[in-house]
Amino acid sequence: MSGNDHHRVAVILFNLGGPDQPSAIRPFLFNLFNDPAILSVSPLVRPLLAWVLASRRLGPATEIYRHLGGRSPLLENTLAQAHALEAALGGTDRFRTFVTMRYWHPFASEVAPAVKAYDPDRILLLPLYPQWSTTTTASSFRAWRRACRRIGLDRPTNSVCCYPVEPGFIEAIAGFIRERFADLTRYGRPRVLFSAHGLPKRVIDRGDPYQWQCEQTAAAVAAAVKIPDLDWINCYQSRVGPLEWIGPATDAELERAGHDRRPVLVVPIAFVSEHSETLVELDIEYRELASRCGVPAYVRVPTVGTTPTFIDGLATLIRTTVTKAEGALQEDATQLCPSATPVSCGRLFEDRTKGAK
Repeated sequence: MSGNDHHRVAVILFNLGGPDQPSAIRPFLFNLFNDPAILSVSPLVRPLLAWVLASRRLGPATEIYRHLGGRSPLLENTLAQAHALEAALGGTDRFRTFVTMRYWHPFASEVAPAVKAYDPDRILLLPLYPQWSTTTTASSFRAWRRACRRIGLDRPTNSVCCYPVEPGFIEAIAGFIRERFADLTRYGRPRVLFSAHGLPKRVIDRGDPYQWQCEQTAAAVAAAVKIPDLDWINCYQSRVGPLEWIGPATDAELERAGHDRRPVLVVPIAFVSEHSETLVELDIEYRELASRCGVPAYVRVPTVGTTPTFIDGLATLIRTTVTKAEGALQEDATQLCPSATPVSCGRLFEDRTKGAK
């Protein structure tokens, strides 16, 4: 047993967040649009524009959350993942998990003091975004660093940057597909839609690796399940506003499947927890669209949630990252990334853009 085996590690889980009651919907939307990673305009006008956009989106968002009892289940689902991960890591003797959300409570500013009170020897940042993007992981990490600076939380810190093809993550998705694929064949030759949250095309044009990583996830799952190339496609949902978004769009693919009379299996690959975009957009809105378009059968597989293979995969990533960091010569080895495909690492994007900021 090495001398580092009893060092305490705080594992910080990051997610988007969601309103916890109807009155929180507008401020949640304001926080979302007021993030410079989401709305890249002058900081002088961003708050005003964010308030206008939040007001415009309030009606549709309220209707979405009405289906969920007026609140998002994301925090509870993320806490369940945190507890499962803590158990997979062997309890709280060495690893303790903390959950922070980007656009609603608990904010990084609320979680950082709890981490400081825990007094860990090392901090490990774990985004619950498998694919790296400036709009998700990078934004969450910036908020965390700001919160730590404000309270003087200074500990060696490492991150699991991204894990688009982590074996446990891929196998968890593949398992859900295997359970449901055969039943769909009664309605024809199934087409698998690997659906991820979309982004404006200009974000990708700046070098953001998110789309490429989503494609890697989809290809890895398709290979694991042995889905022929002609029977699956990577597509994107949640398009809003007048900007050009990456594609193909999930709704357009449903229309195409209806035209071709193909049953569809919809597989979320960028969401690891159930929330409004799976429970409402995929389960209600897109199911209704599929019916209108003549899709013979529509099945949506669950998100990976607390599936043991997924949780065990995250635990392996954490142990690997901490072991590498503790064995490094430098105290703060933040450049370490356990990604199985280093070229996909979002940190390369950050490194390329530092000089341009």
